[in-house]
Amino acid sequence: MRFKDKKALVTGANGGIGQAIVARLRAEGATVLTTDRDSADLTGDLLDGAFCDALPAQAAEQMGGLDILINNAGIITRGKITEATDEDLRRSMGINVEAPFRLCRAAIPIMAQAGGGAIVNTSSCWGVHPGPDHPVYIMSKAAIASLTQCLGRDHAHQGIRVNAVCPNEVNTPMIRSGFEIRGLDADRAIDELNASVPLGRIAEPEDIADVVAFLASDDARYMCGALVEVNGGKPVG
Repeated sequence: MRFKDKKALVTGANGGIGQAIVARLRAEGATVLTTDRDSADLTGDLLDGAFCDALPAQAAEQMGGLDILINNAGIITRGKITEATDEDLRRSMGINVEAPFRLCRAAIPIMAQAGGGAIVNTSSCWGVHPGPDHPVYIMSKAAIASLTQCLGRDHAHQGIRVNAVCPNEVNTPMIRSGFEIRGLDADRAIDELNASVPLGRIAEPEDIADVVAFLASDDARYMCGALVEVNGGKPVG
């Protein structure tokens, strides 16, 4: 029960990884408020700056505090820069970068006043080691990785630890829909990806959620600004 009496806010809570994170935190005793586009405790649009700015205080008021913030929501924009639209850029930077920025900015004073807390951002191995034909996505994930490193240093003295998990491919509805959009059989594509991973399979959501829970817990008490790659030994390529 690492999170007994802890209060957590999780974004992107209805996605594959988000559901696994919420389940893990609750299983270990946390009170968790979730946000997503629909069917969450706090429903709203992360592209709405006012919603993001108010969310940590709203969560803290409902739960009686805010100890943990998990910035898990994210989108993937695929394709070369010559194929990217202005809307692709706006949405990717808005959801993957601006929303976590605003949530961190609003949550840090709340945590500091309470004596500390933990923030875990979701970046990507692709944000640390850029791969081909995903420049909009990679740029956004590199930005959140850099923000994590900056905040990890800047707020450690307040007892606030900021770290990021950096997954490679994960077996979620998001990755499967990407295959289907391209006219591929999702199960066959996942099998091919599994064969490319030294550990023999791509990640399941629980593999990522366990690392997020570690970073949010006192087990990671000396980690600040870390970018933890969870890739099964597979390099970006």
